Amino acid sequence: MRITVTRSGGFAGIVRSATLDTRQQPDAAELAELARTALDEGRGAPGPVVPDGFFYEVEIDGEMLQWADPRLTEAQSALVKKVLSEGS
Repeated sequence: MRITVTRSGGFAGIVRSATLDTRQQPDAAELAELARTALDEGRGAPGPVVPDGFFYEVEIDGEMLQWADPRLTEAQSALVKKVLSEGS
């Protein structure tokens, strides 16, 4: 599974993007389950973006979703943090 996260917004307005291929991770099964949960919870409109909040464009195996702070679920937040910290 290939996951790409692009984060924009925030106080400085800096755009950050990273991609993670779960097949290359030792915790691949857990990551895939986290991604499926985040997908299931993340379909639909992202809701309004709050001032200085982050906006996320997330692509999971070709499916594009948009999420916004502060409305991330626990699974979405964990997935975003994992990809941005460990992806390239």
